[in-house]
Amino acid sequence: MRFWCLNLPYGSDALLCDRVGGAVSLDSKLRGFNKIMKRQFKNPKLYLMLLYDSAIFVMACAGAYLLRFEFRIAHECLHQMAMILPFIVPAELGVFYVFGLYRGMWRYTSVVDSWRLAEACLISMFLNYTYVFLLRFQGFPRSILILNTVLMFLFAGGVRMFVRSLYVAKLNRKGLAAFGFPDARPNLKEECRIIVIGAGAGGEKIVREIVENPSLNLSVIGLLDDDSSKWGRTIHGMRVYGGIPLLPDMIRKFNVGQVLISIPSASGTELRRIMETCKCCGVSYKTLPGIAEIMDGKVSVKALRDVDYSDLLRRQPIQLDMSGIQNYLTGQTVLVTGCGGSIGSELCRQLVRFSPAKLVLFDICEANLFNIQIELHDLGYRNCEFVLGPVQRRELTGEVFSQFRPQVVFHAAAYKHVPMLEQNCRAAIDNNVLGSQVAMESAVEFGVSQFVLVSTDKAVQPTSVMGASKRLAELIMQSLRGQGTQFKAVRFGNVVGSSGSVVPLFRRQIELGGPVTVTHPEITRYFMTIPEAAQLIIQAGALAAEGEIFILEMGTPVKIIEMAYELIRLSGKEPGREIEVKFVGLRPGEKLYEELATREENVVRTGHEKIMVIKSNGVIGGAKTQENFRRYLDLQIQDLIRIAGSQDTWAVKRKLKDIIPEYSPEICGVILKDEPSNGSPKLGSEFISSLKGNHR
Repeated sequence: MRFWCLNLPYGSDALLCDRVGGAVSLDSKLRGFNKIMKRQFKNPKLYLMLLYDSAIFVMACAGAYLLRFEFRIAHECLHQMAMILPFIVPAELGVFYVFGLYRGMWRYTSVVDSWRLAEACLISMFLNYTYVFLLRFQGFPRSILILNTVLMFLFAGGVRMFVRSLYVAKLNRKGLAAFGFPDARPNLKEECRIIVIGAGAGGEKIVREIVENPSLNLSVIGLLDDDSSKWGRTIHGMRVYGGIPLLPDMIRKFNVGQVLISIPSASGTELRRIMETCKCCGVSYKTLPGIAEIMDGKVSVKALRDVDYSDLLRRQPIQLDMSGIQNYLTGQTVLVTGCGGSIGSELCRQLVRFSPAKLVLFDICEANLFNIQIELHDLGYRNCEFVLGPVQRRELTGEVFSQFRPQVVFHAAAYKHVPMLEQNCRAAIDNNVLGSQVAMESAVEFGVSQFVLVSTDKAVQPTSVMGASKRLAELIMQSLRGQGTQFKAVRFGNVVGSSGSVVPLFRRQIELGGPVTVTHPEITRYFMTIPEAAQLIIQAGALAAEGEIFILEMGTPVKIIEMAYELIRLSGKEPGREIEVKFVGLRPGEKLYEELATREENVVRTGHEKIMVIKSNGVIGGAKTQENFRRYLDLQIQDLIRIAGSQDTWAVKRKLKDIIPEYSPEICGVILKDEPSNGSPKLGSEFISSLKGNHR
């Protein structure tokens, strides 16, 4: 059953719903409008506002005559005023009413209300001019109408701002002292003195909320910003004292208890500098999330949180090709497998921004599916379908594709815990290989337009079952090119805070007092944040490709030991002295470093600065054609699934080695490897620089 709703203008809380199959009837609209009008006319405050504005209009007209005739009004002018006031006062009241100036509460007068007031005053002036012109008043000064309009705007706006100021003074713990008047109120509760770092839009909103909300028990001493053009200026009465280097002196001079960092665009280096200063001065600090995390642009005190490791990674905000993304997502049915996982759930949050016609969410975990359902409902997006079950069940997946007919698929369903899958090879093959094959073949069968496979850097020169299974999923994707569906894979490194990430493990160990366990002093990994990964996956879907693998620019690899030290310091402890760091050795399937591509793969740039693509013909081994490649791979996968069913771990690894020659598994303590890898860690800053000029 369809619901048709009419939202009435100017913030009306009325919502008319007509549960019929067609449009809302005119009678329903009129009944709803009449109901609203009756409710408004029963409000006694409406008549009080009308009375105030009537007096203002009379005063504005009288003031216009006084100014025009230099405060000497002749008897004829008084007669003119008596003639025009009975018209202009009701006319101006009517215009103000039409413009909704009596529907808002004056205590919340905003810039929008001021613009609306200006528009109403201009329309009133034209009405008054028409009245004077039609009645052909003799000797009527036309400047009176202009002066009347200016005074009307100033008086009406002044009254509204006065009411708002009184309301702010009532809320503010300083009362009228917030506006420079002496504060005679005794026994004010002790409040925490704070300094706000950043005098931009984020800092302005934070200061305004603190000033207007006494329940926060915070008192802003001032702001600091490295932009010298802001020094000495004020924001909501709070002075910008100077640059961030003044922070230690400010903390000591004003006995500051907390520092609020409101610079979403700050780099990790800048944040570290501010954090070290706060630690040396013994004050706490909080920060706003990075720009990529503030999806809806809302900044408030509630958004402030403790500094997290992801803040120290802060990379430049991603510039998305909004029109290209909208072209393939807006108004489409989008299927997300693994929607409850770290990447899958973030994909869902990001996708709703592009107004898909429907989201079909597919996950094997009941709790994860329920959580993302609640979260999307809270975001106001309800056009969702939820499917609980394993994607590798061909009958279930076929029913999902048949019933909902998705045009776009994001396949994020995968197991990814490396040591766990070394011991559970069957689960890795069942979920990562068979699940991917079923999803992709169903996409071809039911005419899906775009299919994006979420892959991993562990698929490059794999040494683990997890990495080999994801590499095999990439090969399946390449084998299906030319079937009508535009396939593409997105390969990237570790994601900070995702399930299975090392960051939650380190946090838990720190909370328990240590030790923090690191596998090897030289181990490195690529890292990016969850929102950044999801945005780039969506962006990759907008790029023209078929059966190609996209790789994301991951920046410089991070040493895990350095990450452990940073997290210990963020907790207020000293590594080695208060929290022990212990090396435990590499786990099964782990490598010292990860690669996003090998030197044998032809990596070229795309039109997006943070996305590269690996050019491939989709043919491996002795297969000469795409069809032979597809048949060969299908036979190999059938054999692999049969072997995985026998629970023979060594046999599974040997079979994966047959299919993926670059796979180097460890069997009985021996690493099976054909030859040393020519590839070294790639796609760091040096490798990206080498791609300059090699555009696609």
